[in-house]
Amino acid sequence: MNRSPAGAVVTGAGRGLGRLIAAILVERGHRVLVTDIDEDAAHATAAELGPDVLWAAVDVRDETRTAAARDLIMARSGRLDVWVNNAGVLVTGPAWEQPPEVRRLMLEVNGLGTVAAIEAMLGTGGHIVNVVSLAGLTPVPGEAVYAASKHAAIGFSLSTLADLRLAGIKEIDISCLCPDGIWTPMLHDRLDDPASALSFSGTLLEPEEAAAAVRKVLDRPRPVTAIPRRRGLQVRLADAFPSLGLRAVPLAVARGRRVQRKMRAGAAPK
Repeated sequence: MNRSPAGAVVTGAGRGLGRLIAAILVERGHRVLVTDIDEDAAHATAAELGPDVLWAAVDVRDETRTAAARDLIMARSGRLDVWVNNAGVLVTGPAWEQPPEVRRLMLEVNGLGTVAAIEAMLGTGGHIVNVVSLAGLTPVPGEAVYAASKHAAIGFSLSTLADLRLAGIKEIDISCLCPDGIWTPMLHDRLDDPASALSFSGTLLEPEEAAAAVRKVLDRPRPVTAIPRRRGLQVRLADAFPSLGLRAVPLAVARGRRVQRKMRAGAAPK
């Protein structure tokens, strides 16, 4: 878009990848609203990023609070250019062993869409970036409900993008970023969790690597971007041939558990 940047919102921006994304948007000249369910983290991040950075405590499951965040950035900036859905929750284990409230938590936080952002962008345009996961493209044993929520995020995003184009709306883009495991707080306490093994079976990404991918997508929107690309091709192949993919799962899980053991012994995340 050949215009000056305006408002941007990042959810789950109190720490980790979300904080880095917010910093990128500040660098690009946006008036940024940092949101997080942790009020103190949101406040601290906004203060660190600059005096003009806004913050709000937002549980993304709460449509009223989400709409209030949208209205705040619109009031301060006049236009919403970018909305990044980064907030996420991971609880591992077989779905049948998880209580209903835990399953609902993951499905709602990870899977709900961006209707509020779309409403604000109608007529002016904008870009919605959904930080999904490779779990949105393939089965993930030990993380079934998490994977279901990420598949929902992909399905919602691509179907909504198709609806926008069918309605003749070309000025709103939706991009899904599907990274492999990222060494963030979501995985920091998973080294002793065998159900998380598949998250460690590839090359763990540093948050800066995922943030760099977000930067590229901001410049060139794409419906789905898997990182690293080679890993994306692998999981898509497994998804295209489910029987073959399921036979390969034990090998991937075994590799992931080896990585967990090495990291518990003090090896670097990669």
